[in-house]
Amino acid sequence: MRTRKTILTLLALLLIFVLAACGGTTTEETTTGNTAPAENTANTGDTSSAPAEDTTPAEEPSMEPVTIQVFYPVAVDAPIAAILNGYIEDFQAEYPYITVEPVFSGGYADVQTAIQTTIDGGGEPPAVGVMLATALYDLINADYIIPLDDYVAQTDEGSAYLDDFLPAFLSNSYYDDQLWSIPFQRSAVVLYYNADMFAAAGIEPPTSWQSWADAVQALTVQDGDTTNWGMHFSSDWPYWLFQPLAIGAGSNIFKDDCTVTYDDPAVIEAIQFYIDLSAEYGAMPAGVQASWATDPTDLASGATAMIAHSSGSLSGLLAQVDFELGVMPYPGKEEGTYASVPGGGNFYIMNNIPQEKQDAAWKFVEFISRPEYVADYSINTGYIAHRYSAYDTDAMQAYIAAVPQALATRDALEYAGAELAIQNLGQVRGIFHDYIQRAINGEMSAADAMAAAQAESEAALADFCP
Repeated sequence: MRTRKTILTLLALLLIFVLAACGGTTTEETTTGNTAPAENTANTGDTSSAPAEDTTPAEEPSMEPVTIQVFYPVAVDAPIAAILNGYIEDFQAEYPYITVEPVFSGGYADVQTAIQTTIDGGGEPPAVGVMLATALYDLINADYIIPLDDYVAQTDEGSAYLDDFLPAFLSNSYYDDQLWSIPFQRSAVVLYYNADMFAAAGIEPPTSWQSWADAVQALTVQDGDTTNWGMHFSSDWPYWLFQPLAIGAGSNIFKDDCTVTYDDPAVIEAIQFYIDLSAEYGAMPAGVQASWATDPTDLASGATAMIAHSSGSLSGLLAQVDFELGVMPYPGKEEGTYASVPGGGNFYIMNNIPQEKQDAAWKFVEFISRPEYVADYSINTGYIAHRYSAYDTDAMQAYIAAVPQALATRDALEYAGAELAIQNLGQVRGIFHDYIQRAINGEMSAADAMAAAQAESEAALADFCP
């Protein structure tokens, strides 16, 4: 009997435990769940009702360490690597499970070539690449990049995030109603000039092609065997620096992603004006000038009074010059008109890499595009701050008060046409470079060169634009 009673007792206890497991609540559980936190609050001042171990976000334990590579160009006169390494340290402090390995590689074309070489060789590309905004069509056609709409939709800001970008920079991030890139180090073509030299000669900043030619002619000085030129206008990467000339004459060098206008009379006239600055006015060296890298130093040293260059060189120039540095868009052909064109690179997230790397890449892109970092990057490089909210930061407002040229580079965008962005960009752009340099070197007339460039470019576009 004792054994039977013991068995019945054990069965009863087992039934109680089963009922409890199915959702029943005992008096002891109720007391422990409500009273213990209250006692902790009384003793520590903590008003939270949740135990300390529950404060960690539920997803955190599942975040496995991930390493991503980010490819950057460093083609302007600014300490890009040091600045970005500082941002990476900040990012990794906020996201300790993400390791960022930066790879700094020449210019934009070098970055794109390095990525293409990696992919063609069967390797895994970096998670993020900073490449020309105008490389969009080539990158999509090669299936190298992914659209970013879903990532943007998941941000706290949503559409407000994109609304905060300057339209001139964001517009060429789209194709086929999808967002493919995020503006990063963006620039504009501007003229830098020695304002002290202009003032000493009694010359005002130019307001037309004629006053521009007259000014740089007057500021060209022969000193023995040395010529201090009025103008340096690099033509070793000509399409970008040339575009504002064409726009100022009345026509850009393309219409859309399938149509170039190389043989437009306004484009031909703009090429002739470039040639005349040397041939007629004697205001700059003749022929193709491979001077992009040295022009800022030549301006700072007094070897030239004016250069055509990128707004991204502003900080480097300010650190070199001992005179007032003037900044302005190109004067247009007609009096009181001006022209510029945007430039620079965007963030692209690569295709055919693990999902966790793409997710980590987006976190990095979103982090670097915060207004405080956009402002800081602009201040330290001269690139134009590409978000409106960056101009509301205390740092940017203080900087503009001290360096008004920073606002002048942004304001040049008021006169900007679209940068050359077209299907089969590499070949079509290369054709233009070839023939405009032939015209500049006197091998062909401007009209003949552009007629040939138009015909060859239309043939190069045929397979991409049926």
